[in-house]
Order: sequence, then structure tokens, then C-alpha cells
Amino acid sequence: MNIKITPVKTLKGEITIPGDKSISHRAVMFGSLAKGDTHISGFLNGDDCISTIKCFNKLGIEIETEGDKVVVHGKGLHGLRSSATPLDVGNSGTTIRLISGILCGQPFDTVLTGDASIQKRPMSRIIMPLSQMGAAIESTNDGFAPLTIRGSKIHAIDYTMPIASAQVKSSVLLASLFADGETIVREPVASRNHTEIILNSFGANIKSENGVITSSPVEQLNAVDINVPGDISSAAYFIVAALIVPGAEVTVKNVGVNPTRTGILDALKAMGADITIENLSQNGGEPCADITARYSDLKATVIKGDIIPRMIDEIPVFAVAALHAEGTTLVQDATELKVKESNRIVTMIQELGKMGAEITETNDGMVIRGSQQLKGAPVYSHLDHRVAMSCAVAALAAQGETEIIDGDCVGISFPDFYEKLASVRG
Repeated sequence: MNIKITPVKTLKGEITIPGDKSISHRAVMFGSLAKGDTHISGFLNGDDCISTIKCFNKLGIEIETEGDKVVVHGKGLHGLRSSATPLDVGNSGTTIRLISGILCGQPFDTVLTGDASIQKRPMSRIIMPLSQMGAAIESTNDGFAPLTIRGSKIHAIDYTMPIASAQVKSSVLLASLFADGETIVREPVASRNHTEIILNSFGANIKSENGVITSSPVEQLNAVDINVPGDISSAAYFIVAALIVPGAEVTVKNVGVNPTRTGILDALKAMGADITIENLSQNGGEPCADITARYSDLKATVIKGDIIPRMIDEIPVFAVAALHAEGTTLVQDATELKVKESNRIVTMIQELGKMGAEITETNDGMVIRGSQQLKGAPVYSHLDHRVAMSCAVAALAAQGETEIIDGDCVGISFPDFYEKLASVRG
């Protein structure tokens, strides 16, 4: 479905956003491995998280859903059963990488597959460490999905990650639940730590200090209740929209502000963004807050190094903010953008370029010229939800109408994005 976006005079209002995608995935997975019933509220009913539910259904886990409430009837660490058919993860990189860590220590074989996009996303990054742990993983597509995982005896390892990746780290930590000793994972820089926080709430024994994460096996995980906070990745679209539309002021309620995820706020504040964080609280070990953003005179900045893993999913919409900043903004150390649902460096340059943006690709990022007046144009989502939503934000401050081709792909992470956007149009 194509979506048409017209410019706005201003943006005003308060909104709530869907639950955090990363936490929603993990709540279902870890609940399946726990004894008892895990009650999840605020669950993200996006396509990716539904793919996770379907995979665990096939593995013998009964899961009830009603709106954003989910009940997972867990069967314990050794309660999964073999699926008669391949597990289809759809478009979800989180599902395929994390579930691989779980499946490699099971007493049965499994085939994992997904859509055309998943079959182009690199799986060698998990195959290598899991194989070192004794996993038997075969790729029928030269390091890409489909994957065949044969149940094996899993051994503890000391693994130094070549790149910061929460998905790779999580895959190894999940495999460590079935290992024969203490597993150590060493991160080059900190990546999102939802796995460590949530697994420990279920009774795992994971410790983290100075980039060294240690996981010791436990006899059992026990069900807990999880209230999923709003996803800061989803909030970022409304934050940036408010910053670039004159007179705008938007408050996003109950957003997860885990420090490993707030790089986007730090980067925008470095540009002079007027952002207020209020009503801080704790929710199952995850900090939450209300975030208010107001129209601001932005200045160019440079983002690189440790901040990149903390905002990797928000860089496409950050690029939109940079187009409205005075000066030239540099994005560096962001090669991970090339292996997302699309090559987000290339796709953002192509699509924003159709609107008149001047952005230059570099080996590891982009150079974004600021103070640009965009013009509405037909753009293509590349079936990438973050590209579609970033283009929609850019369209709000453009001249003329923008049409987003296949813009309905936002259902992967934010099914009612366009309705929420309409609700704050001034």
C-alpha cells in the first residue's frame, strides 16, 4: 500500500507508542524457557514479534494473545519439542539470531528460514561463536538463511566479539544456558543489554562489568510478569518530527530509556535539541520516562564510536534531523547499517535524495549537508519499516506531497504509525 504524506503547519499533543520490540521478542522467548506462566503487558503486536510467537508455537509452547497482553505457558529450559516443519521467522533478524542460540542446545534438529530479506542478512556472525560452543549449524545459502541446526552438546567459551551486536551477544548468552560451564562474552563497546536484564529477572546468573559479561548455567528459569515500556526507536520519529516542524511540541509517554538505547537523545541534544525527560520510573529493571521534544534550531554534529550501537536503529531518522541542522553532519563507524532490512546508508541517501537532500555515502556512514528545504516526491520504502517512517517524518517539513511506495511495511514494528502521526498534526 502506498501512503501519502502532506506537510504540516505544526505538531502538538501527547501520544503513547507500541511496546519495545527488543523486549517483546525476549519476553516471549524467555517465558517459553521458564517454568510457569509469564504474563506480558504492552507487547508489540508487530509482524516481527508475531513471528517469534509463531515459532515458539511450533516448538510446543502455548501462547495466548489479547491485544497487547500475552500469556506464555512456559515449559522450562528443556521443554521445547521438535517442529515438524521449518520455523519461519518472516522478516525478523532478532528472531532468527536469538532462537538459534536456544535451538543449538536442544535434543532435536530444526530448520530456520525467513523471507527474501532475511535470506540476505549475514548469519555467519552467530554461526561462528555458536560453532565454537559445539553447535552444529549448516547454512544452505553460503552463510545466510535457511539454517539447519542439529541438537548438540554445548560447551562454555570465552568469546571476544569482533563487532558490537546485541543480537550476537544474546545468541551466545542463550546458548550458554545449556552449556557445561561459565561462558564469557567480551564486547568492544556496550550494546543494548535487555537480554542480561530480562534473563536475570527470570532467574539466570549473568554478570556484567566493564564490557565483560559472564553467564553461569542455572537449573531452571521461573516465570515472571513483564510490562514492556514504549520503544524508544518508535519514539524517535515523533521526537525528530517535533524538532524540525516550527512551533511543534510533542510528548511521548512511558518510553524505555535504558542507557544502552538512548544514543539518539544524546546525539540530538548535541545538536541543540530542546528535549525534556520527566517522570522517570523503573519497570522490571528497565528505566522509563516521558519525553517531550520542541522545535529547535539544530546545529551539525559528528556521531561515531561508542554512541553508534546505542542508536543504530535510529540513524535513518537522525539523518532527517541533520538535514535541518546548520552545517554539515558526519555519521561514522556505522557499517552495521548496511546489513539491516535494507542497506540503510544507500536507501536513505537514495530516497531522501529524491526529495532534494544532499547526502554523500562514505565507507562507514554518510556526510549530510544541513539547512536543506526538501520537496515532496514519490519515495520507495524498500520494504524497510525504518526507511518508510523516516521518509514520513521528512515529508512533514517538505514542500508538497510525498508518496511512500509500500509504506505499509511499518507494520513490522509500528502498526498504527500513520494514525499516531495524524493525531498530532496541528
